[in-house]
Amino acid sequence: MSLRLGDIAPDFTAQSTEGEINFHEYLGEGWGILFSHPADYTPVCTTELGKTALLKEEFAKRNTKVLAVSVDPLDSHFGWRNDINETQNTNVEFPILADPERNIATLYDMIHPNASEKATVRSLFIIGPDKKVKLIITYPASTGRNFTEVLRVLDSLQLTANHSVATPADWTHGEDVIVVPAISTEDAIQKFPKGVKVVKPYLRYTPQPNL
Repeated sequence: MSLRLGDIAPDFTAQSTEGEINFHEYLGEGWGILFSHPADYTPVCTTELGKTALLKEEFAKRNTKVLAVSVDPLDSHFGWRNDINETQNTNVEFPILADPERNIATLYDMIHPNASEKATVRSLFIIGPDKKVKLIITYPASTGRNFTEVLRVLDSLQLTANHSVATPADWTHGEDVIVVPAISTEDAIQKFPKGVKVVKPYLRYTPQPNL
């Protein structure tokens, strides 16, 4: 059965480069990102884990823990991590989970037989503090992930979780946001003291409320 937005993210316990991880316990009250890789020592994934490590402070600012998972065994992960650190000029400090029996891959529906009979697909999940799945993005093996987009979506998810707004196309942190349809314009004017710009009765903008 496939995992969908709003589902509780399946819990698991696994060995990792940072020791044994119980997923829900590890996330605590914060946000989490779990992203999968078909195998160790693959070129695209090497750049992705390197980029993730370089963004350590950005994820920390957003109270978000990052975990990578690969179906290769733990001893392979340690060697690959050394290569990542060397070639990407960084230091990978987040856990790389070992999933040789594909338990996590199965829980998170990462095996797509029509794409590859042997390898997991490259999926990324954002998990909220309520342990529910907030975002799922799946990439083909040939296309590296855009981590600027991952951070942008994370900003949007955290903003919209706490305020009655949505974010428009191409929105980035600091730009105006959209008042959700459930709030009347009259109520929106009271709720958003920075102002409400009415373009259409259903399309109303306000400055980002948490700045």
